[in-house]
Amino acid sequence: MHATTIIIVRHKGKVAIAGDGQVTLQHTILKHKAKKIRKMYDSKVLAGFSGSTADAFTLFERFEAKLEAFSGNLQRAALEVAKDWRTDRVLRRLEALLVVADKEKSFLLSGNGDVMEPDDGIIAIGSGGPYALTAARVLIKHSGLNAKEIAREALLAASDVCIYTNKEIEVMEL
Repeated sequence: MHATTIIIVRHKGKVAIAGDGQVTLQHTILKHKAKKIRKMYDSKVLAGFSGSTADAFTLFERFEAKLEAFSGNLQRAALEVAKDWRTDRVLRRLEALLVVADKEKSFLLSGNGDVMEPDDGIIAIGSGGPYALTAARVLIKHSGLNAKEIAREALLAASDVCIYTNKEIEVMEL
């Protein structure tokens, strides 16, 4: 997916999410400071998307509604959104990935019905995802940085090699 880069980092009792701000259309940069991450459910849940902007807003709305319906139960909301995403004829056509986290868990949701929880507390999506993931793993192992700092630095590393990721980074933490 030629899109953005979003990363969730769980480290030292904190969880952080970071996203770059670049929006592209084919080979053109349309925007530098888009907001692709947000806090939900009274700032108890972090969420970020990679993919089509319109699709992402649809997913954010669906996910937030499920959080409300299940009283903030992240895992249940994630499972229900993934189920709807896979079975609903309109949602099935969405081209995006969604990552979500609360104080205890992190998940990656896809249109295939996937709800995946990482073994190491790190999830990275988008075209720069593999670069950010690698950088975050190295920083956790070989630095004294906290979750928020690791998320930022991992995205900066991804922006150095991925043309769809810029240095306009937004970071949030729980």
